[in-house]
Amino acid sequence: MNELSVGVEVEVPFYDVDAMNFAWHGNYFKYFELARCALLRLIDYDYPRMKASGYLWPIVETRVKYVRPATYGQKLRVEARLIEYENRIKIAYLIKDASTGEKMTQAYTVQVAVDAEKRELQFVSPEIVVKNVQNALKR
Repeated sequence: MNELSVGVEVEVPFYDVDAMNFAWHGNYFKYFELARCALLRLIDYDYPRMKASGYLWPIVETRVKYVRPATYGQKLRVEARLIEYENRIKIAYLIKDASTGEKMTQAYTVQVAVDAEKRELQFVSPEIVVKNVQNALKR
């Protein structure tokens, strides 16, 4: 598969840090979400399109490796890369310091399609996802 990826910039806000001035670990999921939404828009299948297509896409698996802590005011580059889409959506993330490029965090999430009406898990991605990814790869 050719690669589909995007990057977004995030500045760590004060309300995201803990008493040690580090971004609290749970807040990284917000940063992943910002990049994930940008990636989904790239394939023309962001959350409103998912809902309109009749599928829900819950996250069923995550893995995060915290390499270096982010601090208040630090500018981060959050990159999201689509690594699977035919049976599920798996997205890899890399968070780097925006100015130095130093790796801060790496992660992935896995989402599966669920028929919104029947609430049944789909074992392959709906045709709209496959088609949209293939179209985005051609651009």
